[in-house]
Order: sequence, then C-alpha cells, then structure tokens
Amino acid sequence: MTSRRTPTLADQIDQKVFNAIYSRSLVYNTCWEDPAVDRLALNLTPRDTMLVITSAGCNVLDYAIHGAGRIHAVDANPRQTALLELKLAGIRRLEFEDFFQLFGTGYHPRFSELYRQTLRGELSDFARDYWDRHHDWFTSGRSSFYYHGLSGLVARGFRTYLKLRPKLAEPVYALFDTRDLEAQRKLYDEHINPQLWGKGMNWVLSRQLTMSLLGVPYPQRREVQAQHAGGVAGFIRECFEYVFRQLPVWDNYFWSVYVRGRYGEHCCPEYLKADQFQALKGGLVENVVPHTCTVTEFLRDTEERISRFVLLDHMDWMSSYYPEALMEEWDAILAQATPNARIIFRSAHSRPQYLEWLMLGPERRRLRDQLTFHDELAEQLTLTDRVHTYAGFHIADLPV
Repeated sequence: MTSRRTPTLADQIDQKVFNAIYSRSLVYNTCWEDPAVDRLALNLTPRDTMLVITSAGCNVLDYAIHGAGRIHAVDANPRQTALLELKLAGIRRLEFEDFFQLFGTGYHPRFSELYRQTLRGELSDFARDYWDRHHDWFTSGRSSFYYHGLSGLVARGFRTYLKLRPKLAEPVYALFDTRDLEAQRKLYDEHINPQLWGKGMNWVLSRQLTMSLLGVPYPQRREVQAQHAGGVAGFIRECFEYVFRQLPVWDNYFWSVYVRGRYGEHCCPEYLKADQFQALKGGLVENVVPHTCTVTEFLRDTEERISRFVLLDHMDWMSSYYPEALMEEWDAILAQATPNARIIFRSAHSRPQYLEWLMLGPERRRLRDQLTFHDELAEQLTLTDRVHTYAGFHIADLPV
C-alpha cells in the first residue's frame, strides 16, 4: 500500500510561503474548471443539495442555472466569498447591462457610485470592507478586473509580454477570432508555437512563484514533475497544444479572458448571458448560500444531507500540508453524504496517492475502496475540457 510522503524542509518552507500568499489575497478572479464537463458528470436535479468549493463563484452560479436545488458555496478564503457575494448582490440589484460591464467587460466607469448606492448594503461585513478597499479594480479604463488578484497578476504579466512581442501578439489575438478548427490549428502551428515556447517562457513557468500566484502549491507542481518528462513547462505546453489544436477556441472563455481582459457576448460563462442572468434574477440566485469556512466545518455544523460534492483540487495540497485535516474532511463527507452521493474532484495526478493511504471509517478502510469510480466517463469528459490543465478528473459515487 502506498504510504504518505514525509514533508521535507523545502515542503515546509513552501507551505509557509503559500499560506502567506493565500491568506492575504484573492487568488481566483474567475473559475478555472469547465462547468460544462461538471454538468455532464453531476446530472443535477432540483432534488440535489450541493457542496461546492466557491473559488470565484462562476461555477456555483452555473450549477444554479442548470438545475441544482440548493448550493452551499464553501471557501476558507473570505476574499473568494466576498467575490461571490458581490456577484449575488449584482444579480439581485443591477440590470443586466451594468452587471455585464462589471463581470463581462471587467470595467464600469460608474462602479463606485453603483457600489455605494446599490450593492454595498447587500454585503457581509468582511465583503463590505474588502470591496471598500478594492472597488477601484473595476474603475480603471486602462485595466480590467481580470488583471487583479493573484491569477490576474500572471495574466497581466502575459499581456505585458505580448506588448513587448507584437509579432507574437498579433496571431495570439487573431486566434480567438477564428471560427474554423483547421484555420485555428494552422495559426497556432505556424505563427504561435514557434515564437511562444522558448527558454524564457519555460523558465517563468518552472518558477514556484508563478505557480503559487496561480494557486498551485509545490505539492501539485511535484505531482506534475513526477508524471511529465518535460516538467511543469512541458506539461503546460502539452495542455496549450491540446486546447488550441484540438478544441474550438471561439467559445473558450477560460483562456480568452486572460488574453483579452474581458469576456465576449457569446464567449463567457453562463451567468453572463442575458437569459441566464434573468433566470438567476428571477429566483435561482436564492438557491446559493455562501459560507466562509472549511469543508469540514460546514459539514459538522449542517443538518442537511449533501447529494453532490464539487471539491476542485484542494485535496492535492491538503494531502501534503494537512493530511490529518484531510482525513477529518473525508470522515465528515462520508457522514453527511446521502446514499449514492456523487463527488467530483480534480488533481495534478491521474491517480492521486491520497486515495490509497487515506484510511477512513470505523473499519479504517482506504478511501479508494469506499467509493465507486467512473474512470471511463471521466476520461471521456476530459477530452472536451476547455481548460485542460489537470492531469486527473475524478467522478466517484458513495455506496447506496
């Protein structure tokens, strides 16, 4: 049986650095998981009660639009909750045009006024204080909300890089205007690929600071390095080539928003489409309940049984940094889940080791033996994943 790796001094130092960055910052300004894939895996119905790690809240709203009955959005980082609260307040109190300017364009010249008069009173104390200090993220005509936060810093850095390399910038921007897969592939192969992947780019992508700004701690980077001969830079290049050669890019809002700094009318998350916004405003938004706490804290405090779990990739870093807390979390999941509950999560590894060494329940059985995995479905859905930056997508059911 696979045993847990003992953290080294380097691991411990990285943990402190990552925690310091994470505990002071909005990490994600948009979600980096494809909810179209999630919906096919989850088969949501109005009878479902969900636990979803909040991240930027985009996918929480997507699940509300597509049928979940009640969604508990849980995140230990209060800044992520503050972002979701701002979106919820905007849906309730703004018209679509103003809302799209905020979260579609990433810029609204009158946001300070809208915030003070319309949105601020809808927020919790923490969220109010946070946006009191950061509402200018939406008001700079030279920038965009999507160039703020930690992931936004990396996007801003890439935008600056493109400004310094206009011969690369031209085909990159043109790529998102293509409407034919063969033309898209030709543009990437002939004009982007030869210019993009040099020593400088490989060096930047191999730095742990870059990964930490993107919310990727060292344990995840180590998992990628263990699986890919080209290391992190090679893995990311492989992801790029799959996304930009094999999948239509004209609806890939995940990558386009960081290149352009904004969403397009037809290339955006579901909650930014006029009809879906109205559906949320008409009542679906009330199915979303934000919580700032850990998954374990929420599950121990609630009396509701959860039928659908969306756990993202947080178990990768918990398994290295806080293994005992991860065991407590899974004990809480098993205790509060409905029979036949479905759980989806992502990982930097196609077969994460914690599934083998986590021993749970009164009989202390390993986690992998307590779940029914749908590996074939997960592999099939991964082929359509427009983000494509996780080596492992996992779909599992609890026993009936």
